[in-house]
Amino acid sequence: MSDGALHGVRVLDLSRILAAPLASQMLGDLGAEVVKVERPATGDDARQYGPPFLDGDTAGMSAFYLSCNRNKRSITLDFTTDRGREVLLGLIGRSDILLENFRPGVLAKYGLGYEDLRERFPRLIYCSVTGFGQSGPYERRAGYDGIFQALSGMMSVSGHPDGTPGAGPMKSGLSLIDILTGLYTGTALLAALRHRDLHGAGQHLDVSLLDCGIASMSHYVQNYLVSGDVPERRGNGGFGGIPSQAFECADGRRFFIVATTNPQFGRACRAIGHPGLIEDPRFSSISARIEHRLELLEVLEAIFVQREARHWIEVLDAADVPVSPVNDIRSALGDEHVRHRALPIEMAHETAGPIPGLRYPIRMSGTPVEDYAAPPVLGEHTRDVLSGLLDLDEDTIADLAAKRVI
Repeated sequence: MSDGALHGVRVLDLSRILAAPLASQMLGDLGAEVVKVERPATGDDARQYGPPFLDGDTAGMSAFYLSCNRNKRSITLDFTTDRGREVLLGLIGRSDILLENFRPGVLAKYGLGYEDLRERFPRLIYCSVTGFGQSGPYERRAGYDGIFQALSGMMSVSGHPDGTPGAGPMKSGLSLIDILTGLYTGTALLAALRHRDLHGAGQHLDVSLLDCGIASMSHYVQNYLVSGDVPERRGNGGFGGIPSQAFECADGRRFFIVATTNPQFGRACRAIGHPGLIEDPRFSSISARIEHRLELLEVLEAIFVQREARHWIEVLDAADVPVSPVNDIRSALGDEHVRHRALPIEMAHETAGPIPGLRYPIRMSGTPVEDYAAPPVLGEHTRDVLSGLLDLDEDTIADLAAKRVI
């Protein structure tokens, strides 16, 4: 078994909930050593974000927490105390990355802000993930994923179009901005590591969920910047070429088709038995189909409602047209291709037993991701980390525990 790509990198993770813990989990998947620092007695708030919880009597192991905390070691530490701060500084000195998601200024109250540490630890990469960033009128505000989906405009382009039943802005079912922020953060940390290793200097990463949410709107924002037109909601339709849409069929089921290029559209029309649509001047080019989008969708809806979804999926797939059933999670995980890709995994845990999860999705030939340590129970590794990294003896550790520092 080979070392992971980030073997030798140590991450001190002070973060909670989802966005930042997801970023540190990905670094852990890639081979970094991640030490998760949690509050004594309570730990990461996400531990209580259930039900569902892991079966059994293991406290603080919600499914939400399990989703973003594997490949980490958990220690409990109250760094608001003088002794706790001293211990944390010792761990910072042995780490490459410090990841935190407190509101701006909170850690500075304890002498643990970036400006407090930059001279003492010049190679440290200090990453702050906050709702609104380190500056601006809203910097002190708290915020969660739904707030940023609303504020960023993401909700305004999600949901049924105006004039249809149930119309109105809609939040994504996923905590989408949290997840995207985790991905942006992971990429930025890798870039900062590369820069540090080339030039010897750490830096501060100011990550804002709002910034990441707006950046994630991609071509929606670009369309607005170019045209000045505010994008409309299109329900289950795409915002590029046409058709890129979900359609309801005779059996009440839905499928999604993408036939936006001219060759794809031609193959689709022939496969569904309506080759004449190809020659219709309203639909004969990509731009014409976009301009006459509603007319084309009306024609296709009338066609697809005549047969069951399975029929259309089979004939379109045979014609090399991108098409898929609209699955729920059970159906997605049961799909034959998903089963072949072996995405579900089991992680062994001494007290909790086998814990289900999903593997790291990228297949790497030189440094494959093969190790999946189960998410830790609260403080599971406190003694191991303090003795192993800081050389603290049992008496010192016992004294810290007696004083509730750990």
